[in-house]
Amino acid sequence: MTYEHVPVLLWEAIEGLAIRPNGIYVDLTLGRGGHSSEILKRIPNGKLYCFDQDQDAIQGSKDRLKQIGDNFEMIASNFEFVAEELAKRGVQKVDGILADLGVSSPQLDDPTRGFSYKEEEPLDMRMNRENPLTAAKVCNEYPLEALVRILREYGEEKDAYRIAKAICKRRSESPLRTTLDLVSCVKEAKSQKDLSKKGHPAKQTFQAIRIEVNHEESSLERMLEVAPTLLGSGGRLAVITFMSIDDRLVKERFRELSEKTGSRHGPIEMPGEIREPDYILVNRKPILPSSAELENNRRAASAKLRILAKR
Repeated sequence: MTYEHVPVLLWEAIEGLAIRPNGIYVDLTLGRGGHSSEILKRIPNGKLYCFDQDQDAIQGSKDRLKQIGDNFEMIASNFEFVAEELAKRGVQKVDGILADLGVSSPQLDDPTRGFSYKEEEPLDMRMNRENPLTAAKVCNEYPLEALVRILREYGEEKDAYRIAKAICKRRSESPLRTTLDLVSCVKEAKSQKDLSKKGHPAKQTFQAIRIEVNHEESSLERMLEVAPTLLGSGGRLAVITFMSIDDRLVKERFRELSEKTGSRHGPIEMPGEIREPDYILVNRKPILPSSAELENNRRAASAKLRILAKR
């Protein structure tokens, strides 16, 4: 299938990376190569490593990048293993790392992937098709308590218990097989007042189950632990988020790394022991999409870009 993919905050991310022509860069979320293409154009004497756990993304991007240069390598892996994968290739330090945490448009629009709550699709939601855990397994096999926890923590869904109960009731009669089966459970659990509000009532539920299927939060936490340690002097880590739970993790990790030891947030120390942090915040407030970008790409609405630099 052919897709037109619109990378979010493209120019802001490229500028934020402060790319060096001979540098080593890592795109942790290759997708259809929108960000990678622009990075590759700017490093004629450098190297780009592209991570993605979706083989469709890797195959769909390879030819696009080859038209620019051959100084890149595709790595079929979850980005939480970035340090291990780079070490296998003899890479210890890099000049920049980019992560775009949104689900790509091709994944959302592919009717076989099960990410959409607007069309009838198989209840799948896997970013890595080799992952044995699917949305159908979560909905049909997880106990009530686990479903409630997932919907509350990952979806911030106020009707988590009612929706989980509706899922359990439906599956006791027949298994949930499609995305619209799940949507109907959500609609059954929601009040008429909530159903009449702007936005799709199942958005938060789909978000929560997708995060569970793909272990997104634990992978992000691990990536945020290791990625900063891979930056060489002056290197930058740019992260684009689309969900409040992801943005909080990024914000808190960047704050932790960029604060002076002995500050009001860190351990209490004597004035002479206060140490400058190894990292600095490039932007204290998140960079948001421009009005022009929002007009052209409605999926950019919730995007936020945060950038961390190594001293």
